[in-house]
Amino acid sequence: MGILRFRKLCYVESAVKCSSAGFEAFESPKIDQKLDKKKKEEDVISVNNLALKINNKRKQPRKQQPWGCLDSCCWIIGYLCTTWWLLLLFYHCLPVTLLRQVPELPGVRLKREGFTALHPLVLVPGIFTGGLELWEGRPCADGLFRKRLWGGSFTEIIKRPLCLLEHLSLHNETGLDPSGIRVRAVPELLGDPMWSVLIKNLAKIGYERKNLHLAAYDWRLSFQNTEIRDHALSRLKNKIELMYITNGYKKVVVVPHSMGAIYFLHFLKWVETPPPMGGGGGPGWCAKHIKVTMNISPPFLGVPKAVSNMFSAESKDIAYIRAMAPGVLDSEILGLQTILEHFMRGTRTWDSIVSLMPKGGETIWGNMDWSPEEGYVCDLSKKTHSKPSRSDFNYVTNSDVKRGFQEKDQIKYGRIISSGKAASVLHSSQLASVDSKELSQTSASQSLNFSCREAWTEYDELSRESIQKIAANKAYTARTLLDLLRFVAPKVMRRAEAHFSHGIADNLDDPKYSHYKYWSNPLEMKLPDAPDMEIYCLYGVGIPTERSYVYKLSSNNRCKSIPYHIDRSVRGEDGSCLKGGVYFADGDESVPVLSAGFMCARGWRGRTRFNPSGIATYTREYRHKPPASLLEGKGIDSGAHVDIMGNVALIEDIVRVLAGASGEEIGGDRIYSDILTMAERVNLQL
Repeated sequence: MGILRFRKLCYVESAVKCSSAGFEAFESPKIDQKLDKKKKEEDVISVNNLALKINNKRKQPRKQQPWGCLDSCCWIIGYLCTTWWLLLLFYHCLPVTLLRQVPELPGVRLKREGFTALHPLVLVPGIFTGGLELWEGRPCADGLFRKRLWGGSFTEIIKRPLCLLEHLSLHNETGLDPSGIRVRAVPELLGDPMWSVLIKNLAKIGYERKNLHLAAYDWRLSFQNTEIRDHALSRLKNKIELMYITNGYKKVVVVPHSMGAIYFLHFLKWVETPPPMGGGGGPGWCAKHIKVTMNISPPFLGVPKAVSNMFSAESKDIAYIRAMAPGVLDSEILGLQTILEHFMRGTRTWDSIVSLMPKGGETIWGNMDWSPEEGYVCDLSKKTHSKPSRSDFNYVTNSDVKRGFQEKDQIKYGRIISSGKAASVLHSSQLASVDSKELSQTSASQSLNFSCREAWTEYDELSRESIQKIAANKAYTARTLLDLLRFVAPKVMRRAEAHFSHGIADNLDDPKYSHYKYWSNPLEMKLPDAPDMEIYCLYGVGIPTERSYVYKLSSNNRCKSIPYHIDRSVRGEDGSCLKGGVYFADGDESVPVLSAGFMCARGWRGRTRFNPSGIATYTREYRHKPPASLLEGKGIDSGAHVDIMGNVALIEDIVRVLAGASGEEIGGDRIYSDILTMAERVNLQL
C-alpha cells in the first residue's frame, strides 16, 4: 500500500510541476495541452481506483477452509515430532553436567562398602522387557531376519505396522505358530535396553555371563506352550541347576518382572511335578536351588487393563486420542481403525493375555456395591496428612474416614466395565442384572459379510441387536466379566481357558489342582515346600492406575468399526477418580496395588493354605517421584511399571540381596499405600 501511495504522489507532483512550467520551450497548441492535461487527470483517477480496490480486497477476511480429521492428525504429528526433535537436539548438544548432576551408581557405592556378587542371578522378563525376533516370515518382512520385532525401540512396528502385526499374531485355533511364520524370544542379555541400568549396576559388583542369565521365553504363548514348542521351562530348569553347581553350590536369586512373575510361579509348580506334565525335579527341588524370588511389578491377581485390551483394543491413551481428534481413528483415509482391528485380532491370538485377567472374582475385586478400595481419595485437598505424598492419588487412613474425608458417593470399583456413567454409579438394584445363561444364549448373526472388511474381528459374528443388548444399562464385575468375554471373544477364551484359571480354590488338595491350568493363579496353587526361601513383592505406588471403565456404543455403524469405546466424555468433579471414562486407583500405572501387593501382604503371609511351609514374604513399595524436568528422562525415583527398573532404591535392594542380605536385613516391609487395610477387607479363607 505504501508503494502505491508513493507512486501516486510522484505522478501527481510531476504533473503539477509540468503544468506550472508550461513547457514553454515547446509551442504546442492550447487544444493539445488541454487534452494532455485531461488524460493525465484520468490516469491519476485510475491509479487511485486501483489502489482502493486492492485495499478493499485486502481488508476482506479470508474464507477459512473446514478443519478435517486429516488436518488434525497432521497437526498433532507435526507438533509432537517438532517438539521431540528440538528437545532431543537440546539434550545432546549440552554437556550432561549442565543438565543435571549425575548421581553415583548404587553398584559403585555398594562395592565400595564391600558388597560383592554371591548368588547367581536369573532374570525373567515380562511383555515389555522381553524381546521377540524373526526367524521366518512373509515377503513383506524381507531384511528382518534375526531383527527385533518386539522390544527395544519398536521402530520396525512403526515402519510397517500391518506386516509386523501379522508376524506377531499366532494361529487362531492352536495358539502356536501360523504357517510360514516363526518368531522367537531374543536370547541375548547384554545390551537389552530394558534391563541395561540394572545390569550396569550388577556388573559393578562382579556379575557377568557366568553368574547372570536371562530366561527368555515367548510371552505370547500360554505358559505350558512355551515348554511344548520351545522347551523354555526345561531350559530354565537346566540353567538354574548348572548355575547352582558352577557357582559353588550357591542358591539362585530369581528376579522376574511383570508377567514374568506369574510365569515363574507356573515354573515353581511345573519343576516339581512328575513328567510328562511337569519337569520331574521332585519335591525339594525349589528348596535346594532357589534362595529368593524378587518380583518386580507383579500382576499376581491380574490387571483391568487386560480387560479393556480384549474388549475394545483400548486403554486410556487410545481413548484420549479419540477424544482429542474424534475423526482420526475412524478415518477411512488414514486407516487407523483398521490398524486397531488388526491389533485386536492379533492380541486375541495371544493366550498369555488371558493370564492377566482379574483373578479371584468378586472376593478380591469387589462386587456391584463394594470393593477393597473403599475410602480411596484422589484429591489432596480432602486429606489431612501433615506430610502428603507428591502424588495426588493416596488412600485416606481409618482416622481420615472417621473425620469425614470419605467421598460422598463411594466409587464402585467392582464394576470393571459399565455401560454409561449411570451404570457405574447407581445402586445395583437400579440396574439390569447380568445373566450368564442369557449371554450364552444370545444369538449371533446368521448371515455374515466379511467382504466389507479389511480386517475382521469376532465382533463381526454378533448381530447389532446382540451388541446393543449386552451393553444396555449393565455393569460387569470380575465374575460376570469372564462370561462377557466368552461371548464377545469366544475363540480366544475357549482356547486360553484350557491353560489358565481365574477362581479361588476351595480345597487345594483336590487332585484337579495338579493340572497346569491352575499353576499361574496364586489363589489355586500351593507354594513349594521351601521354608528357607523368600518371596518379595516390589512395586511402585502413587501413580493413577486404571481400575474400571465406562463404555459407550460406537456411533459408527459401519462394518469397519469396533462397537464399544471408552467414553472419554465422562468425567467426575474436580479431584475425582473418574477421568476420561476411566476410574483410577493407586498403583504403578499398569498394575493396581491390590494385584501387586495382596499375596505378599496377606495371601502368603505366614503359614496359610497357599503357603503351607511358611515361606517368608516381604512387601517393598517405591513411592513414585516424577523427574523435575524433561531433561531428567525417566527419573531415578520412578515407580512406573517399566521405568521402575531404573529406580535407585529398587536396584540397591536387589544388589544387597544378591550379596547375601535377607529380607529383615534390608529393612523388612516398606509400605506407603493402604495395601494392608485393603487386604484385611478381603474376606478370603487362609
